[in-house]
Amino acid sequence: MERIINLHVEKLPEGLYLATSEDVQGLVAQGRTISETMEIAKDIARKLLESQDEKSLTPDISNLGKSFDCSLVVGV
Repeated sequence: MERIINLHVEKLPEGLYLATSEDVQGLVAQGRTISETMEIAKDIARKLLESQDEKSLTPDISNLGKSFDCSLVVGV
């Protein structure tokens, strides 16, 4: 199963990169390069999502209001 996760990446004063995500609770990744940070974040996200049960992976759409934000994957 594939899932899109939004990341926030910032460059730290020490020159390292830090990635966090509001989509996956507990996801924090740090690397020397953006590429390394993204790979670490991907691995951590996979492990965190695997540790959650299926019920928590299913979004609760019962309380969506009149508008919402989402991501869409489109193959071209």
